[in-house]
Amino acid sequence: MSRKTTEHTKILKILQELHLSYPNYTIGRHLATALSDYGDFWGITDKEFLFALTKYKNQLEMDVPHSDEKEIDEIIKQAMDLENILKEEDNGDY
Repeated sequence: MSRKTTEHTKILKILQELHLSYPNYTIGRHLATALSDYGDFWGITDKEFLFALTKYKNQLEMDVPHSDEKEIDEIIKQAMDLENILKEEDNGDY
């Protein structure tokens, strides 16, 4: 029983951390995104739920916001020229 309590406590702790780090996101958004791979999550265990939430939190933390418009424009420009970049790499021109 203590193991479930520990997992339950960890789940609540992660939800609190998500709320503090991402106050504009609703709890519904966090849960829906974290459990999106499960489809019908009615029967998932606390362990699976903790895993999904931890994985989601880690993915959010690794995501780097791109607020600089110049940086975004440069990424788009490079993507549009990707074919030439790949050709240059194949020819050893990089």
